[in-house]
Order: sequence, then structure tokens, then C-alpha cells
Amino acid sequence: MLEKTTRMNYLYDFYFSLLTPKQQSYMSLYYLDDYSLGEIAEEYDVSRQAVYDNIKRTEAMLEEYEEKLLLLQKFQERTRLIRDMKQLLNEENPSKEALLKIVTELEKLD
Repeated sequence: MLEKTTRMNYLYDFYFSLLTPKQQSYMSLYYLDDYSLGEIAEEYDVSRQAVYDNIKRTEAMLEEYEEKLLLLQKFQERTRLIRDMKQLLNEENPSKEALLKIVTELEKLD
């Protein structure tokens, strides 16, 4: 569950501007503020089922956006490449070829 929550938080960060204000609010309350479905339903005077359905539809939308735009995937890859580059630079004699390879991979992400 924690892995899903982390993924949804990342997807929300990348794609929140593509959501309606209501979707933004529900997702923010549920994933960022850790509200229960019942607490959100009470806040908006709707049924718990309505909140659940909205959140599930929004999660699916976020996954579709990621499938098409790949912002999270590119972020994760960029983070990995930067970590690898830092490790190389901490070596006594870093390989110029290995560094150039990482830089080339970073360039391909954009």
C-alpha cells in the first residue's frame, strides 16, 4: 500500500494541473493529508461511495497520463543516472567514457 501511495503522490505532483479542482481536492485529502473516504465524504456532503469512485477514476486518469507522457518514468531514470554519475565522480580515477555514457543517456531523456 505504501508503494501505491508513493506512486500516486508522485503522479499527483506531476499531473495535478490536468485534474479538475474537485479531483485535486479529493486526491490531496486522501493521499497527502491521509483523510479517510468517510472524512472526505463528510467534508463534501457526498456519499463515501462517490468519493471512492472519484478517487479510483482519478487514479486511472493519472496512470493514463503517465502512460502517455512518461514524466515519472523519466524523473526516476534521471535520478538514477545522476546517482550513478555521483558514484563515478567519487572514484579516484573516474572513467571519462562512463561519464560520457551517462551524460548521453541524460540527454536522451529530454
